[in-house]
Amino acid sequence: MEYLIRLVQVHETFRRPEVQALATLAKIDIEFLAYNELSPYCIVRLEDDAAARALIQRSILSKGIYELWGNGATYPELHDDVRRRTESSWARYTQSTFKFEVDAYQGKRSTSEQQQLIESFKYMGFRGPIKMKNPEQEFCIFEHYNFKNAPVPSRVYLGRRIAGSARDIINTYDLKKRKYISTTSMDSELALVTANLTLAGPHKIFYDPFVGTGSFPIACSHFGAMALGSDIDGRSVRGKDKRDILTNFQQYGLVDSLLDNFISDLTHTPLRNTTLFDGIVCDPPYGVREGLKVLGSRDGTGKELVMIDGQPAHLRDGYLPPKRPYSFEAMLDDILDFAAIHLVVEGRLSLWMPTANDADVELGIPSHSCLELVSVCVQVFNKWSRRLLTYRRLPEALIVAETARQKRGEFTGTTADDLNGFRKRYFEGFKEIKTGKENQKP
Repeated sequence: MEYLIRLVQVHETFRRPEVQALATLAKIDIEFLAYNELSPYCIVRLEDDAAARALIQRSILSKGIYELWGNGATYPELHDDVRRRTESSWARYTQSTFKFEVDAYQGKRSTSEQQQLIESFKYMGFRGPIKMKNPEQEFCIFEHYNFKNAPVPSRVYLGRRIAGSARDIINTYDLKKRKYISTTSMDSELALVTANLTLAGPHKIFYDPFVGTGSFPIACSHFGAMALGSDIDGRSVRGKDKRDILTNFQQYGLVDSLLDNFISDLTHTPLRNTTLFDGIVCDPPYGVREGLKVLGSRDGTGKELVMIDGQPAHLRDGYLPPKRPYSFEAMLDDILDFAAIHLVVEGRLSLWMPTANDADVELGIPSHSCLELVSVCVQVFNKWSRRLLTYRRLPEALIVAETARQKRGEFTGTTADDLNGFRKRYFEGFKEIKTGKENQKP
C-alpha cells in the first residue's frame, strides 16, 4: 500500500535517514517511491496501516502519515486517480464521521476556495456527520506549489490520515524550560532526531562520552533507553547551584533510566574493552573556544606517584590532572576505535562533527573497518556546517581486514591551530586557502 508522509520543511537532509532508521527500529519493510528535499510530501510503500502507525509514532521531523488515495499534476488527474485507487473502498466510510482539510505548501487558499476544493470530492458519497474534532476519518488535500505565490500547484494529493507523529515532544524538552543547561547544550529537536537515528529504545544501553548537561541521554531515555554519560570536564558532571544532569532527569521523570555519569577522558576510559553499548551518541568539542586537550603531559612525564604530606597528590581535594593538546582528527579516530570495541553487533554510533562549507566534505569523514557509514546529515550555518554521521557496528563476518592506519593525531603540531584545521579556518573567517598556484601562467 502507498502512503504519504507529511514531513516538516526543516533539517531536510535529516528527514529521510530518520524515516529509514525508524523503519529499521520497527522492523518494517519500506520503499521510497517519491522523495525530494524541496518538498514536505514523501510517498512510501508499506505493508499496511499497522506498519504506517509503527513507523510514524516517534518521528520528530514529520507531522503525520496518510493512506494515499490519489495524486496528480492537476485536479482532474487527482480525481481520476482517486476513483481508480479507492472507489471500491468508499462504502466502508459512508456513515463515518469525517472532516476534510487543505494543506497548501508555499501556497494559500481562501476559505471559499478550500470549501470548493473539498466539495469537489462529494462524488465519494460520504453521508456521515461532519465532525471537526476527533472524527472517525480525516482526509487532507495536499497542494505543492513550486514557489510562493505560484498561480497553481505543481502537484496535488488526497490522503486519509492514519496517525500523527511525536513532533510535539520537542516542546516538552525545550531548553528554555530545562533546569540545567550550558552554552553547548544540544537543542531538543536535534537531540531527539539523533536518538532516533541511533535506534534508541527499551532494553538498550546508550552512552555519551561528552555528556555535558545531558541532552543526548535525556533524548535516548525518552525513547526508553538506559543512559550513561561521562565528560572530561568535571564541572559539567558535578553541576552548579545545586543543579546537575540528575536534576534534568528528575524534571522529566526519567530518573529510573539514568545509570550514572562520571568524569573521564575518552582516551583514558575506565570502561572495560568489551561490548557494552547498544548505542553511542556524542557531540564532541570542536576546540574553537579553547584547544582540545586530553589527560597527560606534553613530554610524557608525570606518571610517577607524587606524595604530599603522606597522601598521593591525585587523591587530594582540588587536584587538577595535567592535560596535553589533542588533535581534532585524532579525537574522531579515537571515537570510532572506541565504538568498534564497545558497540554490540548492529549497534549504532551517531557523531556530530564540524566542517567548512568550502572544504571537501567526503574526504573529512572518518572511517573504520568495523563500522559502516549509514547516513550523513548536514546542518548548514553560514560559512560552516556540522554533520551528523551515523554508523552501524558490522558483524565480524562482514569486516574486511584493512592495513594498519596511521593515527591522524601522530602528525606534527604543537599549537591548537596546528592540531585542529577547522579551528584555524574558523578564526580565519573560512577564507579561501591560497595554494600559490593562482598567479602561475598555464
